[in-house]
Amino acid sequence: MAKRKTSKPANLPVEVDMVSDFVCPWCWLGYKQFLEAADKTKPRPNLSFRPYMLDASVPEEGADYREYMKHKFGDKPDSRWKAMRDHLEAAGPDAGIAFDFKAITRRPNTLNAHRLMRWAQGQDLGPACAEKLFRAYMENGEDIGSADVLCRIASEIGMDAELTRDLLTGDQDKVDVQNEILFFRGLGVSGVPTFIYAGQMAVQGAQDADKHRAVLAEAAKLDPRAE
Repeated sequence: MAKRKTSKPANLPVEVDMVSDFVCPWCWLGYKQFLEAADKTKPRPNLSFRPYMLDASVPEEGADYREYMKHKFGDKPDSRWKAMRDHLEAAGPDAGIAFDFKAITRRPNTLNAHRLMRWAQGQDLGPACAEKLFRAYMENGEDIGSADVLCRIASEIGMDAELTRDLLTGDQDKVDVQNEILFFRGLGVSGVPTFIYAGQMAVQGAQDADKHRAVLAEAAKLDPRAE
């Protein structure tokens, strides 16, 4: 991903790609931390959401969450998973998040959620869509693979719910989303969230706002047209 560094034209916002999945709690926390930095950066960076599927093998209709986690971690919860949940639940309130993992009953396939995000971004509704998707799953325990849930979210952010339902019943953009996932994997993205700044610098994981501010300051010096 390394490119030749050249001076960036003044007063152009940094372009940032956030590669994430909507069932990833670290992605929501990382997004909130990025926003804290972005809100104090001038000009404010432009953020684009890019798709990633933590587990593309989940059936299209989703899976029972307990059975899925049992298959993944065994009969007894993995101590690392418990420690991660405890950390997230402790860190969430400062970021405006009330994680409720006990509310989750389904592990969705997130391809359709990424399709909805693709359409939302086309209408400049990406941030609103992301917030609704993350919150629906990780605070409310909703199945974000469900067409009913996705259409309701579409309506809540100002999209046409009826058109969204029609699109979800077809294959519109499925291949494009899957190819975009493969593209970022090809760049070396193997975990999320991954933030890519100006196409030239990357930060992985939920990092604090100071980290994002420092990288944004460096990225602001780069010319996105550099090869």
